[in-house]
Amino acid sequence: MSTPNGLPQHSGACVTQGTGGGAVQDLHAKKAGKAAKEEAGGNGVLTFEDPPSVGTSLNQTLKLLPDELKANMKVKSVTPRPPRKPRLERAASLDEKSWRRWRRFRTSQESLTDPNETSSSNGSLQEASLSPPIRSRVSPCHQCCQQNSLQTSPDASEASPAGKSRGCTSDLGKRASEISSAFGGLLRGKAFAGGKPRLSQIMPARPLPPVELNVASHTLRTANRIDSDCMDYRHYSQHKFGRVSSSLSDTRLHGNGMVYDNCSTDSMKSTFSLLTPIRSKDVRSRSYLEGSLLANGALLGAEELSRYFPDRNIGIFVATWNMQGQKELPVNLDDFLLPTDPDYAQDMYVIGVQEGCPDRREWEIRLQETLGPHYVMLYSAAHGVLYMSVFIRRDLIWFCSEVEYATVTTRIVSQIKTKGALGICFTFFGTSFLFITSHFTSGDSKVNERKLDYNKTIQTLTLPKNVPDTNPYRSSSSDVTTRFDEVFWFGDFNFRLNKDRETVDSILNQNPEIDVSKLLAYDQLTSEMSRGSIFKGFQEADIHFRPSYKFDIGKDSYDTTSKQRTPSYTDRVVYRSRYRDDIHAVKYSSCPVIKTSDHRPVFALFRVKVRPGRDNIPLAAGQFDRELYLIGIKRRITRELQKRQEQKDQKSSSICSIS
Repeated sequence: MSTPNGLPQHSGACVTQGTGGGAVQDLHAKKAGKAAKEEAGGNGVLTFEDPPSVGTSLNQTLKLLPDELKANMKVKSVTPRPPRKPRLERAASLDEKSWRRWRRFRTSQESLTDPNETSSSNGSLQEASLSPPIRSRVSPCHQCCQQNSLQTSPDASEASPAGKSRGCTSDLGKRASEISSAFGGLLRGKAFAGGKPRLSQIMPARPLPPVELNVASHTLRTANRIDSDCMDYRHYSQHKFGRVSSSLSDTRLHGNGMVYDNCSTDSMKSTFSLLTPIRSKDVRSRSYLEGSLLANGALLGAEELSRYFPDRNIGIFVATWNMQGQKELPVNLDDFLLPTDPDYAQDMYVIGVQEGCPDRREWEIRLQETLGPHYVMLYSAAHGVLYMSVFIRRDLIWFCSEVEYATVTTRIVSQIKTKGALGICFTFFGTSFLFITSHFTSGDSKVNERKLDYNKTIQTLTLPKNVPDTNPYRSSSSDVTTRFDEVFWFGDFNFRLNKDRETVDSILNQNPEIDVSKLLAYDQLTSEMSRGSIFKGFQEADIHFRPSYKFDIGKDSYDTTSKQRTPSYTDRVVYRSRYRDDIHAVKYSSCPVIKTSDHRPVFALFRVKVRPGRDNIPLAAGQFDRELYLIGIKRRITRELQKRQEQKDQKSSSICSIS
């Protein structure tokens, strides 16, 4: 049975009884479903006399939604995912606003059911599936009401008597507006190119999370890590730095995405600058001229010391050489100042010379040329032909105090300054250093005179002068070596071997390598130090090199003149410390390749413990010999260019052979 409109009769009953109640509607719905099955012949398929309406086509199309969505999920992996449930607009009644939405729904429905434009429905449904258009399951009665309303205009429904059942019509308007909003919003603004639609861009309801961009990784960083007190530099740069500059400031780096996460902030030191960032509050809390009496935060304090020397040990090179007053200097000093063992250069170089060359300035230029631009001459002093030069790494000069020096003459005639002592002292961080180079009385049997030279030196050397003593309670006014933390004494002490030439030569021939223990049994200095008559409290590293005196100039043979002087260990390096195990000897050797004098240079490498200090000392404030630095670097560049030119000329030269 059907009505003149082509609908089953139970559909009309639903409309007329719209105001009767929910129980009556459920009863009619059950009867309608049972009657439909009977008319279908028991096959369970609901048939209609009229062709399927637009709503039926829409329901069939929605069944295809999950398969199409799965087939197109790969496209979504490359774009930010929108919110799963976009907000849908709701209409309270069929007013003018719902009328426009209903018209858009009809237009979009015609496009969806058009067989010539099936691609548009596929593209639209995969986006619309993210939010179901119908929120709850409806009964067959409601489906029929929905089909009837889709074929009838709103004006007609209001004019007909059935328009009195306003509740069912209101629900119909809500669902129509929801569906039209879901599909019409997606299709709004589409542009067709070649018969295929282009969907409008979907804007998310909330901002998407930022994409992290790492400009540096842990595996690509340098060895210089950012300090622990500057780990929050990114936080401070984002919230504290309000500056606007045309340069690439820290704020712009974070804002442009170049530096975003903690990983890139940690490597900021190695990526943008080798210098550690300094916070403004740290600059405010310290003064580089007067400083603070507290070790924490001071220029010479524990924080700065640990930054440059985490193990609080500094490498020191100490050397002595009796040049015999020769005008000719060695062509190359690399083997002397830069030995191949160990692999790394030292932090400080102290070179003492006895009977130095006439041109002292030329000697210092040669030292600067050899050490190169990484080192500067902190100080140099002379006492007659006694020279001493102190070189230090250029980035460490700010942690040195003022440098002081004093001299002592041990000869009776003080105008002849060939024998005596020269001392240089300064404080590095909180550790005081004293370097003494001496030339004692010569002669095989003049041991007592040499001891007198030592005693006169420790009593007469007036150091320190203005730099305060780091530990005055352990100092003695009669011994200058007790007024400093670390003391290095080196020079031509002129102590000999108490043995004749034949015996010494036989021992050297039997042990041509480094076993010199038999020779040291006759050494005067070793014997006197064991008795405590000289160099009290000093130590000397083990000797594993041949005697440094006396050679024929330019040869490896010992004295072949008529005097036949006995080979001896006249050139020595000894050291002492206020604190136990502060000084560790790394190497103690000579340089046999330099043969311009009858003495071989002797050097020692040390690892010295450094302690933090206070800023209440007179600072050197970066003072060094600038003129010497520039001349030495210029010489170094010129020498390198000459080498390259010689190599180029050697390669370009041709040799003619006559057969």
